[in-house]
Amino acid sequence: MLIHEGPTLTQERYDEIVRRLSGGSGRLESTSDWPVDGLLMHVAGQSPTGFRVVDVWESEAACRQFAEVLKPILAEVGVTDQAVLYPPHAFVTT
Repeated sequence: MLIHEGPTLTQERYDEIVRRLSGGSGRLESTSDWPVDGLLMHVAGQSPTGFRVVDVWESEAACRQFAEVLKPILAEVGVTDQAVLYPPHAFVTT
């Protein structure tokens, strides 16, 4: 489970990151739209400390593979807050 939040992660920067990840379409509507395999869930929204993104990945390796794609984009758009990777205790889906 990856949680990314903080003052430099704004909704505007998130939207720009999505534009870059989606090749300009500005939409990531399915887990298959991500540039790497293994995403199980993605949620993004405003929090008291800034914009918050929560991803659940099928493995730490898949998450780290995505991080290699994402890190340069974060730097380009000015997001300096560090994401935190947690091992999930439980994950329930329909």
